[in-house]
Amino acid sequence: MHADLLIHNIGQLITVAGGPAMRRGAGPLRGVGPLRGPLMRQLGIVEQAAVIIRDGAILAAGPQAKLVDAVDATSTLDAGGRCVLPGFVDPHTHLPWAGHRAHEFDLRIGGATYMEIMAAGGGIVRTVADTRAASLEQLTRETAERAARMLAHGTTTAEAKTGYGLNVADELKQLRAIAALQREGPLDLAPTFLGAHAVPAEYRGRTDAYVDLVVEEMLPAAWAEWQVLKADFPPRWPIFCDVFCEDGAFDLAQSERILQAARTVGFRLKLHVDEFAPLGGTPLAVRLGATSVDHIVTTPAEHVTLLAGSDTIGVALPGTPFGLAHRDYTPARSLIDQGGAVALATDLNPGTCWCENMQFMIALACRYMKLVPAEAIVAATINAAHAIGLGDRVGSIEGGKQADLIVLDADDYRMLGYRFGTNQVRTVVK
Repeated sequence: MHADLLIHNIGQLITVAGGPAMRRGAGPLRGVGPLRGPLMRQLGIVEQAAVIIRDGAILAAGPQAKLVDAVDATSTLDAGGRCVLPGFVDPHTHLPWAGHRAHEFDLRIGGATYMEIMAAGGGIVRTVADTRAASLEQLTRETAERAARMLAHGTTTAEAKTGYGLNVADELKQLRAIAALQREGPLDLAPTFLGAHAVPAEYRGRTDAYVDLVVEEMLPAAWAEWQVLKADFPPRWPIFCDVFCEDGAFDLAQSERILQAARTVGFRLKLHVDEFAPLGGTPLAVRLGATSVDHIVTTPAEHVTLLAGSDTIGVALPGTPFGLAHRDYTPARSLIDQGGAVALATDLNPGTCWCENMQFMIALACRYMKLVPAEAIVAATINAAHAIGLGDRVGSIEGGKQADLIVLDADDYRMLGYRFGTNQVRTVVK
């Protein structure tokens, strides 16, 4: 058979493929959902392997002895006995923004809380001012630098939220920046509308009025803009709506109103919940059939159990409590032990976690959430792909999927949890 690229001499191929998906309410169907519970330790390891790529897709992957003699490849890549695994998928980022908030780091180290800084006009509101002031070209340029660092550290697909415009014009500007970056590539981006990220300064004390704006003007405008911009994305590409359901942001009733309206318009749903206080957002996400519920740090035990028994994926963002020097992390161990599906993300943002490195999230997850390295890798690949509606395209190394792979500068996948503070990705194949 003819191929464009043959990757050979792979010491350890991590396919994250071949097991039942364990979707709730269904039998053991392959490839239809995330890996759950004990199956999150299933990596599909093939020793002495090869991968055949043609037309940007994986044609075959498996033992080298069965593949090499059967292929005529235009190009070859010798993995040198190293570990190869799927490109990371980062399912929760605030990628497009302008400016920085380095001065707030001093305040946090001095004892100010995230919500205190936000109430004083800092935090999200500060980034909103910088992002509103930036031109589309400046916003795209600054964001492209972050996207390049993500790719260099092995992330080949990422979610990207708006939420630093908080008015119709600047939320659409962020969507346009995401589309511009998708056109430029090579990083693939799944857009999320997050107009309900915070209440802008001009609506302070009038949150319900701002919710009116989100529901009546922003959502229809964002959906109309998506009908134009989706031409820059592959067919059937998803777009989501998210809400920051939290004290000081949007309460449960406001969050539900926005999400119900978004679903009616056509958006798929996500929800920020329980980062600082449990408002009941996890049951809301489950009831509405949200694809994912993210943060889930202060989530009550009974809500963790409810989440574990649902089709909604729990997205853990360990870089955020680390960035805030908090002690509490997502109870991912409990969620997995109860049969739930966990994904990992960076929460890349200018306030609490300016980190483009999914490798570091894996290291944090192993230490502070007690995931074993295999679970953390599944959470950062196939489960993360399903958390942004792209599990049928990316997140595993199997025939028909996009040829998004990374070659580690190591021969053992466990190095990703064990070693930290440096880039362990030697080569990215996108």
